[in-house]
Amino acid sequence: MTSRCSQEKNHAGDLACTCPEKQAGGLKPDFPLVGEVTSCCVSQPPVAGREHEKPGYHLWGFVDDFMDTPAGAVPRVHTRLNQEDNRGTLFARLGIGRDSYRIAPGLYAVGTPGEGSPVLVTANYKLTFDVLRSHLEGLDAWILVIDTNNINVWCAAGKGAFSSLEVAERVKIVALEKIVNHRRLVLPQLAATGVSARQVKTMCGFEVVWGPVHAKHIVPFLDAGTQTTPAMRRVTFTFKERVELIPVELYHVGKPSLYLLPALFLLSGLGSGIFSIGTAFSRGLPAILAYVLAVTSGAVLAPTLLPWLPGRAFAMKGAAIGAAAGALLSAVMAGRLAVLEMLALTLFMMALSSYLTMNFTGSTPYTSPTGVEKEMRKAIPAQALGALAALVLWVGTGFMR
Repeated sequence: MTSRCSQEKNHAGDLACTCPEKQAGGLKPDFPLVGEVTSCCVSQPPVAGREHEKPGYHLWGFVDDFMDTPAGAVPRVHTRLNQEDNRGTLFARLGIGRDSYRIAPGLYAVGTPGEGSPVLVTANYKLTFDVLRSHLEGLDAWILVIDTNNINVWCAAGKGAFSSLEVAERVKIVALEKIVNHRRLVLPQLAATGVSARQVKTMCGFEVVWGPVHAKHIVPFLDAGTQTTPAMRRVTFTFKERVELIPVELYHVGKPSLYLLPALFLLSGLGSGIFSIGTAFSRGLPAILAYVLAVTSGAVLAPTLLPWLPGRAFAMKGAAIGAAAGALLSAVMAGRLAVLEMLALTLFMMALSSYLTMNFTGSTPYTSPTGVEKEMRKAIPAQALGALAALVLWVGTGFMR
């Protein structure tokens, strides 16, 4: 008999089971599955108190119990974050396992919701889910988690993952019409770029009500009869919000650095004698220092000092702070490097710092998606040209010694 299950690779490269039961919320895969691959739908005796666990999956710690509804059992989650949640948040902020930090799409309950309780729609990126539920203390509500490919609301909407079709299909999958007596979905405002309220209404019969930007305003928003204030509609990019992004950017730089740092060392040793170990050290160390300063400028200082950096374009802000770092390096290396060598390192730092700073454009209200694309079309060729000029100048000056 053909099994209803299939085996697929998840983002971490582990084998995960895809079952119809996977649609039920509150489950997470046990990774990795080792040994012989077998059907994950084979029935096993339930463990006392864990009747809703499935073979290959176990319950997240945030699930308290299950509610019976006309559409089946729905996991009830608590609003307090435990050690497992805090540890996962820390790892996600550091970029560790971020791409696979997800929960199962489906319907969840907070408190003791009934047929008239609000339905809040969010992404299946667990960090987003945790932020939402942590602000729902004392509220009875349903949380409809849609599949956004483990991406947060704003980015998922921009990439088409938080879409009208996904929202409507998830409403049908969980049979929401059997659970609530109203036809309203509260969607985060940041999903508006990817969702058409009219299309959702046409496809599933539920009306879209646009909620506030931040989860902390959900309860006041509902208490006010779904009326918003200007503060609820304002997208911010505060110092704290900017600093929270720095560890992820540094994590992304880690792997390329394993290749770039040795390359800088080797290129620094090229000269009229083909290659010199002594020259590689004398020139390579300043080049590696330039790389470290450029990363620090673009991934740390630029987001920290963003409002005070000159220009509106992120690429320009990054280039400006890269130039300042280049001037600092030139002052420190005065007498040890020639003028052209210092110019090469400064061009390199400006190009790299500009590129790294530009990575923050998708996290801010400073510009629109079309504005980001326009900036990238202009900035990336200029950054590449600057990096190439720096490379040619740096290698060329090695032959002038």
